Amino acid sequence: MDALNNAVNTAILSLNDAFWSWAVIPLLAVLGVYFTIRSRAVQVRLLPEMIRNFRGTPEVAPDGKKSISSFQAFTISAASRVGTGNIAGVAIAIALGGPGAVLWMWIMGLIMASAAFVESTLAQLYKVRDNTGYRGGPAYYMLHGLNARWMGAVFAVVTIFTFGFVFNMVQANSIAAAVGNSVSTVSATPAGTWVAPVVGVVLAAITATIIFGGVRRIAHVAQTIVPFMALIYLVMGAVIVATNIDQVPAVLSDIVAGAFGIREVGAAGVGTAIMMGIRRGLFSNEAGMGSAPNAAATASVSHPVKQGLVQTFGVYFDTLIVCSITAFVILLSNPVYGEEIGAQLTQRSVEASLGTWSLHVLTLIILLLAFTSVIGNYYYGESNLEFLTTRPKMLTLYRSLVVAMVFLGAIGSLDLVWNLADVTMGTMAVINLIAVAPLSVLAMRLLSDYQQQRRAGLDPVFTRDRLPGVKGIQCWESSRPALFADRK
Repeated sequence: MDALNNAVNTAILSLNDAFWSWAVIPLLAVLGVYFTIRSRAVQVRLLPEMIRNFRGTPEVAPDGKKSISSFQAFTISAASRVGTGNIAGVAIAIALGGPGAVLWMWIMGLIMASAAFVESTLAQLYKVRDNTGYRGGPAYYMLHGLNARWMGAVFAVVTIFTFGFVFNMVQANSIAAAVGNSVSTVSATPAGTWVAPVVGVVLAAITATIIFGGVRRIAHVAQTIVPFMALIYLVMGAVIVATNIDQVPAVLSDIVAGAFGIREVGAAGVGTAIMMGIRRGLFSNEAGMGSAPNAAATASVSHPVKQGLVQTFGVYFDTLIVCSITAFVILLSNPVYGEEIGAQLTQRSVEASLGTWSLHVLTLIILLLAFTSVIGNYYYGESNLEFLTTRPKMLTLYRSLVVAMVFLGAIGSLDLVWNLADVTMGTMAVINLIAVAPLSVLAMRLLSDYQQQRRAGLDPVFTRDRLPGVKGIQCWESSRPALFADRK
């Protein structure tokens, strides 16, 4: 069995290296730079607007309850973003790619924030109504914007598999590993084989309770847990950085030197640093992957650009804040590269600075953040399943399979689930960016419209007659609700 697992891992790893080197990374880099230039660096220029647009009152949905607010849509996407990718993913990038992987993670985060703006703005433009408000995402702008239902269907299937199944296996695997590490510390002996199955059963049961409750329950859980747990983690990390402030310049030097091959760590040359930084960065911030637009489309806002800007801020929060804290916590502990990997490396680094108690606190943080990622990932899959079919039996089957995958992920192999995630994640990004490239001109026109209204002192309101000649827009009627009319 071990020989088979090794053979499968080796095959997937070889596929990953070729796929990312020749397709994913070039496409991400070229389009990220193009969107940045075309929008005149919207991700930097309009940072104050990103903060401003967190405020807002949503419409009333057809079922009589409030639609998803801009902030709730942000937290759904943050629930998926802020989790294993920030804690375990960054640790894997550093363990395999050395300190230099961190700089490439930052660079790609800054560049790809422009892609996050474009894809989420398009998701808002081409969203559709449902009973609880709105839904949408890449599959919908492929259908209504490109008139390519086949492409939307392919993307929907890949998204369901990637987020509903593979990424949830990754999250469950990291939770089980973190809990096992805490158990080992308390008992002073290696965690027993019972830990992972028990964690898997508990996670599966809680996941079922929440995901069978619908998007509002998901939004409520995400809105409650994500900010609180992220804040505790950031405070712990800030304390570690502050108490080791004299070592920060040396850490920054290692990051820059490692990124350009000036100072290699083990086998982590510049190529490995770039590859790991971009892979783990994309897994963490999801910019350009086509996942966050599924959450962005649910928001009830008066102009598509508003949610595009809010989702852009999510990339900064994820990569430049949360991932950076993890990187500094690990690098300040002088890790031995390659000995530990994943969540365990982050846990041991925190423990080395703050003591054993902090390891257990971090276990709780990983558990809750990774769990909110599970339910955020689930929703991305659900949104795309509804693109393919609205049959209730299929939704029940999907939910049941998600619960099963959570359990299997908890007891699975770390290498296998992460390598499989790289394949499906890269596939999603390629399909999405191929669709976004021709539609990006509409995002730029919307950005221009938004800025014109802001310069006139208005709170921007969009109606589809402001894009004459553009077909396929399902919402944004000229007779907008009074809630959004003539606001200043």
